Amino acid sequence: IFRLKDDDSGDHDQNEENNTQKDGEKEKNDREKPQTTTKRKAVVPGPAEHPLQYNYTFWYSRRTPGRPTSSQSYEQNIKQIGTFASVEQFWRFYSHMVRPGDLTGHSDFHLFKEGIKPMWEDDANKNGGKWIIRLRKGLASRCWENLILAMLGEQFMVGEEICGAVVSVRFQEDIISIWNKTASDQATTARIRDTLRRVLNLPPNTIMEYKTHTDSIKYVQWQGEGLLL
Repeated sequence: IFRLKDDDSGDHDQNEENNTQKDGEKEKNDREKPQTTTKRKAVVPGPAEHPLQYNYTFWYSRRTPGRPTSSQSYEQNIKQIGTFASVEQFWRFYSHMVRPGDLTGHSDFHLFKEGIKPMWEDDANKNGGKWIIRLRKGLASRCWENLILAMLGEQFMVGEEICGAVVSVRFQEDIISIWNKTASDQATTARIRDTLRRVLNLPPNTIMEYKTHTDSIKYVQWQGEGLLL
């Protein structure tokens, strides 16, 4: 469904002839999406499925390292994979997706509550921040699965504070992060940190960094070029 394994060039157009027609249809659908967004059918659990507390959306992004990235171009580069409302719908998406450890280049998977874009500037994110953990190569797939299952299962116990999670595949290391709404709420960020350490079974000496989205934006502006994470 997602053909992410084939997308190693940083260019979302595929070269294989048998994909050309599909890509043309996809581009046409993408262009038409803004006009039909308000009419989109709500995603709901199917009969006898196990509903989640919130609906979530998977996103995917990829960019060429070193190329300046504005917020506008970042938003254009991020692709929505799909939204789910139940445990069964989640596994339908997840079972077809490439594992983070098998991705190449600068690639990211994002899993956010429906209606929240994985961008610092989104209203749900702008006053928040994220816990960041840098992983040595080989750990991303397991840690990402443990993280998102904990998030979907409401294991963080911080009410509506959790916005989403990101896994970022890089050349030297991989990075996972979990985003929350209120950076100034130290009790909440501490609980998220402790839960994260537990569900990922992290060694005691693992370095965990909390970064506000305001600081991230300032840093990128200071650098004058693309998003680091």
